[in-house]
Amino acid sequence: MSKIALITDTNSSLPVDISKKYDIVQIPIHIQFGEETYITGETIDDRKLFELIDERKVLPTTAAPSPGAFEAAYRDAFEKGADEVICVCCSSVVSATFNAAKMATEAFPEGKISVVDSLMLSLAEGFQVLTAAEAIENGASRDEALALIEGLRGKTHVFAALPTLKYLAMGGRMGKLAAGLADTMEIKPILTMQEGKLDLLEKIRTLRKAKQRLLDLARESTAGSNIIKIGLIHVNNEKAAVDLFESLKEVLPISIEPIISEFTPGLSVHAGSGVIGFVLVTD
Repeated sequence: MSKIALITDTNSSLPVDISKKYDIVQIPIHIQFGEETYITGETIDDRKLFELIDERKVLPTTAAPSPGAFEAAYRDAFEKGADEVICVCCSSVVSATFNAAKMATEAFPEGKISVVDSLMLSLAEGFQVLTAAEAIENGASRDEALALIEGLRGKTHVFAALPTLKYLAMGGRMGKLAAGLADTMEIKPILTMQEGKLDLLEKIRTLRKAKQRLLDLARESTAGSNIIKIGLIHVNNEKAAVDLFESLKEVLPISIEPIISEFTPGLSVHAGSGVIGFVLVTD
């Protein structure tokens, strides 16, 4: 049986313990404050990210991993005995990560490397990697694992709420005056995955109503299906994510434990501190 190595990027929001359990390699997204570069999962996390943002009053930029970073990961996988590699990347609609991972395969003309554009972000991407890892552990081939990844896309439901528009304004995605007025009126955007990016779905008045709307969307999107994976995502707001899970259990037939994870800096910088949301995968 072929040994298959799994590689992804830190925008998958996979917790470290899960990556270690399945030997999943996560290539870090870089965060740049001017000339200073921070490495997701190594020198920066969500807490430090927003400490720096609030201190410097400016949003950093993000940088996809270089082709060289993926080339090194592929080479390391083969040197450690892998016969094949599956690399699942965050959505190519919003990041150059997929293109970098694809370019790196050119250094291995004989290597069996499959690079997958997840067309997802955060745990919606991470669950594709985890599903492949679980299948491979149970003896699945590369083609079987790739088919499972492909099949998840239409069964993955992502919704999140933004408690403040401050950081969207800082990034220029909304005027400061408009953001200030919206915050005064307690407007809380609801986000979802649309065409490969996390985009505005609705605007809801008050955080309480936004949380209720998240529950309604969970019910609507999973009606008639069984939930086989659940993830809670947050930016410096773990307690609210845990509370959201407790509320989800009251409205959905959930019998599995969730993954609770930071959004991670490569994504958090675009949404802002305080975000809470969930990823549901149905059968």
